Amino acid sequence: MSKSKADAKKRRTFMVFTIPGFLLYSAFFIFPILMGAYYSLTDWDGVKKKFNMIGMQNYVKIFQDKQFINALGFTLKYSLFLIILTIILAVCLALFLNQSVKGRGFFRSMYFIPAVLSMLTVGLIFNQIFYYILPPIGKALGNPTLSKSLLSSPIMAIWAILFVNLWQGLPIPTLLILAGLQSIPMDLLEAASLDGARDFQKFRFITVPFILPVLSVVLVLTLKGGLMVFDYIQSMTGGGPGGATRSIALLIYEHGFTQNKYAYSIAEAIIAGIIIAAISAVQITFTNKKKGV
Repeated sequence: MSKSKADAKKRRTFMVFTIPGFLLYSAFFIFPILMGAYYSLTDWDGVKKKFNMIGMQNYVKIFQDKQFINALGFTLKYSLFLIILTIILAVCLALFLNQSVKGRGFFRSMYFIPAVLSMLTVGLIFNQIFYYILPPIGKALGNPTLSKSLLSSPIMAIWAILFVNLWQGLPIPTLLILAGLQSIPMDLLEAASLDGARDFQKFRFITVPFILPVLSVVLVLTLKGGLMVFDYIQSMTGGGPGGATRSIALLIYEHGFTQNKYAYSIAEAIIAGIIIAAISAVQITFTNKKKGV
């Protein structure tokens, strides 16, 4: 058999093996997106069989909807705070766990436990803590901020949710960064020490470049978690107080499943998806430039 015929046969074989994956991908990803785009141009409530085509009216209403604008602003602000705090705290914790300290293995194991818990369960637990445990402690200490539930304050609620998110979400980023730290050659650090480099200089010029690929992964995961935050908010505040913590995901859920604005919620989801894709593209491009890709 000639080489060209062998290559053609190999390509056909590869194509046959890709067909099942392509069909599944089309059935569970491409087709739902196309159907969603179609329904977003209608006034379907998600229940009735009959609906009317209304064109781009849903999209026009969304950009005039103060609820959507406020939810988008909250989601972007929440994501920004989450990214900054996650990276700073995860790097600090990874540096600590990378040291030779007594009980390091036990602490690593215990520290990872929150990551395996359900987000909804964690949110419900902390909801009770913020409402029934912290206020009596705050009153006993004479602290007016803690004397009432943080979740009832439009200003403090976002920080309370961020605390819970960080408590559960930090282990995985920390573990990834710790793995990156352990890939740094010790000879390089020792050579830098012999040359008189200080700890900050070694961190800036050696540690950061080595863990930058890991940091980009952490950034993508954290950005996704922040932009799609739902469980914590649903279980702790329900979007309150006064809509101060209503995220894009929660707003889409409310419109689609509690207010029967199904087509409208799909249009919101499409716009949110485009915004998330654009932000992710900018972030990936930026990190690739930093890595020199």
